[in-house]
Amino acid sequence: MPFVPQRRFIIVVICGGLTLILLMAIGLYGLIRGPEKTSHLDRPAVQTSVPSVSPERAGKPRPVLVTSNAELFVRSVARALFNWDTRHEGGPAQWAQVPLDVADAEEAPALASDVRGYLPSPEMWERLSAYGTQQRLDVESIAIPESWSTALQQATAGQLPSGAAALTITGTSHRVGTWNTEVIRTERPVAFTIFVACREGKPCMLLRLSQLDRPLK
Repeated sequence: MPFVPQRRFIIVVICGGLTLILLMAIGLYGLIRGPEKTSHLDRPAVQTSVPSVSPERAGKPRPVLVTSNAELFVRSVARALFNWDTRHEGGPAQWAQVPLDVADAEEAPALASDVRGYLPSPEMWERLSAYGTQQRLDVESIAIPESWSTALQQATAGQLPSGAAALTITGTSHRVGTWNTEVIRTERPVAFTIFVACREGKPCMLLRLSQLDRPLK
């Protein structure tokens, strides 16, 4: 049969192309979501060599702006939560400390748990660092949730600290990393609410965070 070798060659070419596409998809998924626990998704990260990273200097944690302006404060907090660089020698705990440095003392323990929900886990951070992954946030809007006025009206005396406010951030989270020799860029919309206390004549303090993508309406 003269067509059999040609048919086999076509099949081999198609299978090779599909394999390459599958590996690229797995690498992209890992950059966006981080590693899964299943072994077949972990394997590409182990087998591929550590990629070369961008020659630019690695980003480092930047302190939250000290201000009594609530909008400027939450914008700075939002960037502290989302702007990180796994090429920096510090792990996620060092980046998590930035928003905690401006926390209200009474809310600090609960806030620490909130912040962890916004950053990769130490295990995921290690995987992402193999790709030199960086993340940043483009803030698109800052608004007071409609339900916040109702919450203020229903709050009992002393339930909320003086100057308490809630502001919802909407924006786009951008990630970039290098998989083998290819730069992979991803983005996704995000929304969340930041609760602060901005007392007159004093710097704003961070109270709590909503769950990511579950802002106060």
